[in-house]
Amino acid sequence: MTNLLARPRHLILIGSMAAVLAVAVMVDASRPAAAGQPPASVAAGTTIAQQVVTTTYDLGDTAFRDRETGAVSEVRGVVFRPRTIRGKVPLIVLEHGTWYACTNADETKWPCRKGRADPSYRGYDYLGRQLAAQGYVVVSIGSSGINQTAASEYGARAALINHHLKLWKQLQEGTGALRPRLAGLTGHVDLRRVGTMGHSRAGKGVMWQASDKHRHQWPKGVTVKAVLPLAPVKFDWPLGDISDTFTTRVPVGVVMGSCDGGISQSLEGQGYLDDVKGKTRAGAYSIVLEGANHNFYNTRWTPPTPLAYDDSTCPGRTLTPATQHSALVQYATAFYGRFLLGKHSAEATLNGDKPLTGVTSRTRTVDPVKP
Repeated sequence: MTNLLARPRHLILIGSMAAVLAVAVMVDASRPAAAGQPPASVAAGTTIAQQVVTTTYDLGDTAFRDRETGAVSEVRGVVFRPRTIRGKVPLIVLEHGTWYACTNADETKWPCRKGRADPSYRGYDYLGRQLAAQGYVVVSIGSSGINQTAASEYGARAALINHHLKLWKQLQEGTGALRPRLAGLTGHVDLRRVGTMGHSRAGKGVMWQASDKHRHQWPKGVTVKAVLPLAPVKFDWPLGDISDTFTTRVPVGVVMGSCDGGISQSLEGQGYLDDVKGKTRAGAYSIVLEGANHNFYNTRWTPPTPLAYDDSTCPGRTLTPATQHSALVQYATAFYGRFLLGKHSAEATLNGDKPLTGVTSRTRTVDPVKP
């Protein structure tokens, strides 16, 4: 088991709950967004609903097949983007973890014969909209098929992300299966600035996809610049072999909750920092949210949604879903801002000097080694 506390750098207590960020953003129409500069300008008096466009794509329940693991999955996504884009902006890919694959809990086959595919990928809509309002293009992808056909195959989760990235690469070239739905984004997504987030088992999936060992599998022309495991699992097989998730060339930001009952050890994600201490060239960060559980980050896994439940190990002290959403939005805003936009001021949030509002949190950093 990873030692969570390992001398956390900051303990932060803020007494009142702050609302989720509600700044609406319009991408600067006069010139391409440059690295190191926000690709957006605030549009005063507008709402996120007015500034963010939501689109979906769906290539079918069996459109993805992983030859190595045998996993079969849907190729489905919901896309959030600024209403106005000129130039190129970063892409952020979100992937959910293990949940009921079908809305009928008794279904054991894929595609679903009873009920329909559970839309877990829509559980992060609040995050997708907020990030799109800041100038990113965000896609949350479905992986219910993997949950049904190969739930413990983290390589399959990574391969599914790479498959979507290949489709996005084709879109940027004006071709491919996404063009009928997303033609307006052709030429506007910077695939040299990609961020990923994976929740639960997908937390290990995004670490696998970003790792030193597997980065050669990224589609040509794609560069992952930031990986955020959210309430991730962390166990290695064979025991002690960390190579599949060992990530020293991409910045890592791990978000955990102290009351997470959804994984065997609520703070095992600290192991991703332990693995790279004294070795990373890119840096690694973590934050522990006091009172956060596992499921409330995903609205599909949160009551009163059917099949949802509160997994907290701290009854009576669990954060509300809105509080967890707010904290994740704040942290993701800082993490992606720092590494996809080059906003060095965001470092203060990552190292705890600028606390998140509405929560008690502990941060930890692993500095990059000097050349």
